[in-house]
Amino acid sequence: MSDTTAAPDMLSWSCPAPLRDRPRVVMGHGGGGALSAELVEQVVLPGLGGAAPAALTDSAVVELGGARLAFSTDSFVVRPLFFPGGSIGDLAVNGTVNDLAMSGARAAYLSCALILEEGVEIDTVGRVAEALGRAARAAGVRVVTGDTKVVEAGHGDGVYVNTSGVGVVPAGVDLRPQRVVPGDVVLVSGDIGVHGVAVMSRRENLRFEVEVVSDCAPLGGLVEAMLSVTPDLHVLRDPTRGGLAASLNEIAVASGCGVVVRERAVPVPPPVAGACAMLGLDPLYVANEGKLVAFVPREHADAVLAAMRAHPLGSGAAVIGEAVAEHPGTVVARTGLGGTRVVDLPMGEQLPRIC
Repeated sequence: MSDTTAAPDMLSWSCPAPLRDRPRVVMGHGGGGALSAELVEQVVLPGLGGAAPAALTDSAVVELGGARLAFSTDSFVVRPLFFPGGSIGDLAVNGTVNDLAMSGARAAYLSCALILEEGVEIDTVGRVAEALGRAARAAGVRVVTGDTKVVEAGHGDGVYVNTSGVGVVPAGVDLRPQRVVPGDVVLVSGDIGVHGVAVMSRRENLRFEVEVVSDCAPLGGLVEAMLSVTPDLHVLRDPTRGGLAASLNEIAVASGCGVVVRERAVPVPPPVAGACAMLGLDPLYVANEGKLVAFVPREHADAVLAAMRAHPLGSGAAVIGEAVAEHPGTVVARTGLGGTRVVDLPMGEQLPRIC
């Protein structure tokens, strides 16, 4: 019998995406990296049938009644609920406020939904609510609507929180990665990796010479200070899940530019560097909750940097790199020894359940 089967076209072969090899959700699907992107692109968006916005950013800018509004929603599943420098209540407010700020908007109103596990102590719920209230007052926002649900014991982890928010985007402000061009200067507002290490230290009962305290904070005031210099900022991101590396990769891919980071210029405090060395982590991939990264036209970079350093939440701001025409869509770091390394989008998450 002759074999009439056509020869395989090896040029069309590709390595299957990890999502296709996994019939069930894994922790990495919630990490803000490649697995998260694949879950959204291959499962969620097709299910929505094109109803989702084209720009999959943390907040969407929409027009309503002649006003430009930023709208965002986020869910928080941090473990433990309370950690050095904050709690799930602080994260729930500041995380949504900061997503709106990355569109240039100052948050005005929030919703808040609590998912409680049967058996959680009422005092714990009260502490979370108090933290939510304090953080909202500090950020200058009002919680105007909400919801509460309870799930059976063993089907939750104490308290989960969802917050949504809206704010007004000022005229002339257009922050999106597609505006990035070669020559843009990359700024970061201060020390990176602090929040992730703070949460992990409490979760794993780690002890350091100096306690690492979360940087969780509302960034609306810092963004306003930057925009007061010029509304012509190109893009802002708060590098939460996936850390600075994930944010830089997202911007590089969306803009079609390459990004070069000077590794020694990235501010990593000694306790975070020591903790990452001990745990085998890269600080570029560790989450932050009170920092931002900005791509700014070169002619405005010095003035914007000065404005950031004059603000309490930007006192440690630094220039860490630039956008380039070479290697489009790819982030590389120049090491202290003069070499370069590719900073990939993380596959999953080094430190799960930190926001």
